[in-house]
Amino acid sequence: QVQLEESGGGLVQDGDSLRLSCAASGRTISEYRMGWFRQAPGKERVFVAHISRSGVATYYADSVRGRFTISRDNDKNTAYLQMNSLKPEDTAVYYCAADRDYNGPYYTPLGYDFWGQGTQVTVSS
Repeated sequence: QVQLEESGGGLVQDGDSLRLSCAASGRTISEYRMGWFRQAPGKERVFVAHISRSGVATYYADSVRGRFTISRDNDKNTAYLQMNSLKPEDTAVYYCAADRDYNGPYYTPLGYDFWGQGTQVTVSS
């Protein structure tokens, strides 16, 4: 099975950018569709972005569309989330996730089998 490790989080100012990385090990991520989710304190884990196995298809939550970009480099076994124009409401722990067997809709946590440990993103106003 695949193991996932996020990195790239941190404390930034309103309007800044960050790029999160999700490094996979154990299996090649070309076998998996990949997603990013986030969870703010006291709230549910919610969908942020999704990318197909080939990278051709991408989907975004309305709240991040136009500001965030999901991508993948299957040769490097890594997925990315480029976050621009960050806002305080983007503050959350960000998780990457992988799914091989189409377990459910891409926009729900149930659609993914494997998860990283998360990386904190804090945007100050």
